[in-house]
Amino acid sequence: MDKINFSEKLAKFSDHWSPKVIAEMNDYQFKLVKLEGEFDWHDHSDTDEVFIVIEGSMKIEMEDKVVELNAGEMYVVPKGVTHKPTAEKECKIMLVEPKGVINTGEADSDLTAENDVWI
Repeated sequence: MDKINFSEKLAKFSDHWSPKVIAEMNDYQFKLVKLEGEFDWHDHSDTDEVFIVIEGSMKIEMEDKVVELNAGEMYVVPKGVTHKPTAEKECKIMLVEPKGVINTGEADSDLTAENDVWI
């Protein structure tokens, strides 16, 4: 496997809320995503979800709190916790999650992205 440059991979797409796979390790995928605006409330009943901010800032709203993240920070949303990511300006992040996880969980949404898209 060759080394992976986040900036080069992020330059290959411009759409928001559509995770792109850049690597796999065991049964986990590393995905880059550009966020802007508000996402839908959703949860993942079978897995935790980690948000790693590469560039910009974002918020993760949950029923009982809001977590603000900036470049170089991360947060793990526990499985089953309903959450809504938001970003006022474009934010570039990495997700690490089991292969097959759908970005909107089980929510019926116009923002549901095609799964397993590699760049």
